[in-house]
Amino acid sequence: MTDVLIVGAGPTGLTLACDLVRRGLAVRIIDKNAVHHRESRGKTLHPRSLEVLEDLGVARRIVADGTVHQVFRKYFDGAHVSDTDPFAGAGPTPDAPFDSAVFIGQWRIEEILRDRLAEFGVQVELGTELTGFTQDADGVTAALADGRTVDAGWLVGCDGGHSAVRRVLGVPFEGRTDAVQSMVCGDVEAEGLDRDVWHQWFTPDGAIMLWPVPGTYAFQLQASPELDDEGAPLPPTPDGFQRLFDRHAGIAGVRLRNATWLSTWRVNVRMVRQSRVGRVFLAGDAAHVHPIAGGLGMNAGIQDAYNLGWKLALVLTRRAGSRLLDTYEEERLPIAAWTLQITTERLERVLEAVKEPGTGTEVALTTAVPQGYRWSSLAAGPGNDVLRPGDRAPDAPCTDPTGNPVRLFQLFAGPHFTLLGFGPAGAAALYEVADEHGDLVRTHAVDAGPSGLSDTDGHARRAYGIDGDALVLVRPDNHVAMITEGADSQATHAFLYRLHQGLRGASGPKP
Repeated sequence: MTDVLIVGAGPTGLTLACDLVRRGLAVRIIDKNAVHHRESRGKTLHPRSLEVLEDLGVARRIVADGTVHQVFRKYFDGAHVSDTDPFAGAGPTPDAPFDSAVFIGQWRIEEILRDRLAEFGVQVELGTELTGFTQDADGVTAALADGRTVDAGWLVGCDGGHSAVRRVLGVPFEGRTDAVQSMVCGDVEAEGLDRDVWHQWFTPDGAIMLWPVPGTYAFQLQASPELDDEGAPLPPTPDGFQRLFDRHAGIAGVRLRNATWLSTWRVNVRMVRQSRVGRVFLAGDAAHVHPIAGGLGMNAGIQDAYNLGWKLALVLTRRAGSRLLDTYEEERLPIAAWTLQITTERLERVLEAVKEPGTGTEVALTTAVPQGYRWSSLAAGPGNDVLRPGDRAPDAPCTDPTGNPVRLFQLFAGPHFTLLGFGPAGAAALYEVADEHGDLVRTHAVDAGPSGLSDTDGHARRAYGIDGDALVLVRPDNHVAMITEGADSQATHAFLYRLHQGLRGASGPKP
């Protein structure tokens, strides 16, 4: 029997599949489409998502194939008014290795993830459509359009805003969809147009934007729709794209051709109120959709998958009780609600900002994305003035016992918990934890003598708010589980024992 059946092979489903197969689980990933698409679609990967993808071993490929520090070139009424890099002035820091979003076509992100998945011997099953499923206490039986069935321990719907999995579950998709079309989109070639910048033309009555898709001759086009004589939006067409360009850009001699993707986009603000029903989960756009401002949609789905993957793996390998899976909904649904709220606000800001020369879509990138789960029942203890349980675990440069440089993110990578022991007392506690919990936890002494890690220039201590001796337990998804002063290994034991029992009330009394 398959451990996990994933429905939908977009970035969310592929991230989850990669995370599960590297943990040794039997995974099938199906997609109803007959071929893999080559459309630009979602194009923005934020630094936190790049950290996730680095853990999966693909971030460097994505950065190499995409564009960092993308320049936004704004025009108003045809005149060039400004060039802006929203991440200008930023640079890698000891605690955060990625200093810019990466702009890259969604087709290429998916291709890289599929290649990574293939390295583990798993292929996407194309032309395979889910039509229904049943579940009981032992598993899920999924029905396919060709009459076959698939037996799986768990099922995850990563199949987008029109999710078949959500429909079969009967989970409401609450929110609103604007009846009026907001944007036309497409992939086109633009003969005679500079490919070094993201061109954004704004006029009092609309806009058109052309972003150069790396690795292709194409630009992604986004524009206000054409209207008919009665003011109703017209569907996108190649000729319509050219008329929109001529109207808003007004550059003679630039011809748009070879349109390979034509689409429309409407403002959708919807989410589920439960993302787990028994043995079935919803992730990514199947669980939440929202305005495109800020490019958060694909990122939210990738981080849904990263949150769910390690929890499913621990339950399937009997290292955690099934109640651990309740924390997926507990942690990710508040993030989804925040995303709906902030992207709606960002869209409103963009629509106002573009009325003034020199401003544009970069205003949607100014608000930080939440990177932690301080409210979670997996956040054990109070933390300190710098870092609290539930927060993203920072990176830091160190030196290993042989004198070679190593980053904390390199040590975190993989399916395990990581326990850092700062100072001699913290280091002494590591042996007991390692002996008790085996390969569930990897331990590393920091600033505790020649046999451990040397904290280069004190970056690790500053990032984690550690002054003296302490233990820091980091989850497999690189969030802090707990911070304890001194050498209190019993608190770590208590957390991991509760994990095995299902982990209800992680910071409660010891077993």
